[in-house]
Amino acid sequence: MIIKESAENYLESILMLRKRNGFVRSIDVANELGVSKPSVSVAMKQFRQEGYIIIDEDGGISLTQKGLQIAERIYERHQVIARALIALGVDEQTAYEDSCKIEHDISQQTFERIKDFLEKQQ
Repeated sequence: MIIKESAENYLESILMLRKRNGFVRSIDVANELGVSKPSVSVAMKQFRQEGYIIIDEDGGISLTQKGLQIAERIYERHQVIARALIALGVDEQTAYEDSCKIEHDISQQTFERIKDFLEKQQ
């Protein structure tokens, strides 16, 4: 499944906000990503139409199974790549910032090798 980087960021943010706060609203996503509320509204409408999210009557956003699969995949990449960068001596803040950029472009094969390497180091 191919999905744009910005969409991956939105879905990952919904997942992280849900884990952190227990709920997610459009304003939370806007604040998390540093984007405008209208931009989030447009994205959420599209995600709802494509079956990635459900929005309840109170404006709460939940990921569907389809959306959750993408969000968890990107979140895992983010965490693993950050851990690899930290292991190489990159400071934590920079490692997480850089991993957010790398997670979208790295091949599955390369990601799996990094993941395997980290597991062997434990």
